[in-house]
Order: sequence, then structure tokens, then C-alpha cells
Amino acid sequence: MIFLAAKVFRILLWSGPSEFFRQLNDKWITDLQEFLHTALPKIAVTLVVAWVFMRILKLITGRMMRIAAARKTGGAQVRTLASVTRATGIGIIGFLAALEILPLLGFKLEPLLASAGVAGVAIGLAAQTIVKDCLNGILVLVEDQYNVGDVVKIAGVSGTVEAMSLRKTQVRDADGTLYIIPNSQITTVANVARDFSVATINVSVDFSANPDEVMALLKDVAMGVRNDPAYKNLFLEDPSLLGVDSIKGSQIIYPVQFKTRANQQWAPMREFQRRIRIALAEHHMLPGDPLRVYNKEQTNGAGPHPVEEPAGRAPEPTAAKAKEVNPFTGEGM
Repeated sequence: MIFLAAKVFRILLWSGPSEFFRQLNDKWITDLQEFLHTALPKIAVTLVVAWVFMRILKLITGRMMRIAAARKTGGAQVRTLASVTRATGIGIIGFLAALEILPLLGFKLEPLLASAGVAGVAIGLAAQTIVKDCLNGILVLVEDQYNVGDVVKIAGVSGTVEAMSLRKTQVRDADGTLYIIPNSQITTVANVARDFSVATINVSVDFSANPDEVMALLKDVAMGVRNDPAYKNLFLEDPSLLGVDSIKGSQIIYPVQFKTRANQQWAPMREFQRRIRIALAEHHMLPGDPLRVYNKEQTNGAGPHPVEEPAGRAPEPTAAKAKEVNPFTGEGM
């Protein structure tokens, strides 16, 4: 600034004001001609190319949005990816265009880039968690780990996915509580609504019932639910009986498995259990109870019954109570 002021003062001193303004006018005209001849065409070409790339990007993301609207599942991921792609693409295109245009306008990019590098390092160190959230969110979307509407278990929380973005996932559990989970905390995803669901119903029947009759009854009831028009479209295959799984006291466990569409097993399970309750009552079969006590009159000798002690049997010596002695008098107590 001092050098420029000294130069202007020297021109004014030796040449006069008129000469100074004439030289200044000639300089401006020369600079304007050079700008119109060289810089302006480059700026125009850069802006046109940037506009073309933005239009192409808009067409691609618009197509992605239409695909997301037509899809029944996974639409949230496609919409999120489309919006992220559009915003990121516009930012990159604008940044590259600015790098081309600013030098043509006389700006020096070296100090600006150096300052931006230092600021970027500082912001990166201060926002590590946000960067991790966004990177993990991109992986969740690209790998299609879960969709909006899926029932999942993530970060120790179970519920239905209500919304998702690059930074967070919103999950609402059965009692209505809404959990907002940063994506960086999602390390393991349990998606219980993907592809199909398998439900196992453990039917407990009393020991006195014939296992073959019980299994035939369970098969008939399960197939009745399977062929019911209200539940037929929910099944992917016929129910399977696994036989006698375990015997616990007076109860026998018979597992029955349903393979249904994803997260659609609840209604068939409830209907099957309702029908089993009615069927067991109609066939005079008792439900299993590990604490049930029998006697000979109830079982007619067919089931378990307690063993009676023979009359007049001497007590077990090891079970007799030891004789106690008073330590002060020596007499028995």
C-alpha cells in the first residue's frame, strides 16, 4: 500500500492529475480487454460445464427418487442415498468450479487452501463422532442392513425402525418409547423381519396322554390353521412337528414350528394356541403340569402314582433324631 501510494504521488507530482487519470484509464481498459479476451470465456465455459454436470446429477437423483417411490421396501435407503448423492455432488461440482474461476478473477488460492487445510484438520478432530456416524450410516444404507418398518435389535434396543439418516436411526419399541441411536454405536444388527420368520410353539400335554394321539391332534390343528383362508397367505411352508422334545415331571413338551413371511408369525401362533386349547378339552387331554400329584383312583393304575410305605415298617435308623443330653445335669432331654 505504501509503495502504491508513493507511485501515485510521483505520477501526480511529475505528470499532473490529467496524466494520472489518463494512464489509469488506459490501464483499466487494457485489463478489461484482457479479461474479456481470456478470462471471461474460461469462466463462461466453466459455469456451463458445471451447470451440465448438475443437470445430469439431478436427472440421476430424480430417477432414484422415482424408483424409491415405486418400491415397497427399501425406499427410505434409496431416498437417503439420492439426497446425499445430490448434496455431495453439488458441493464437489461447486468446489471444483470455484477453483477454476477464482484464479481468473485475481484471487490467490495458496493462502486460502492452506487455511482450509488447517481448519479441516481442526474440524475433523472436533467432529470425529459425527464423521463416524455418517460413515457407518453410509455402510448401513449401501449394505441394506435394515429398512424403515423392520423390527430390529441394535445397540441393545429392540423395536421398529421409524426413520433413518446418515447420522442416526430412530427405533420405537412396543411400549411407544422412541430411541434415537447414533449410527456409530451400531455394531451388530439383528433383523427379525428379513426374508422369513420361524416361530416355535412348545405345547405341554399331560404324561397320561398317548404321544401318537397327541401328535396326530397337533398335526390336524396346525394344518387347519395352515389352510385357513385368513392365514394361508402368511405361511411359506407346512407346519412341522418335531416330536417329543422333553419330559418334565408329568408334562411332555411337543414343539411345533411355523415358517411364515417376515414378522407375520404372530397371528397364526395365537390362532393355533386357541385351537389347541379347544382340541385338548374335546379329546379329554390335560395340559402338562410338572407339579401335578396323582393317586391310584385318578390314574386307574395307568399313570404315575406315589409309592406307599408298608404298614409297621421300622423307621430308618439314619433318619432317627439323636438323643439330646443336658450339659449341666447330664440328664436326657
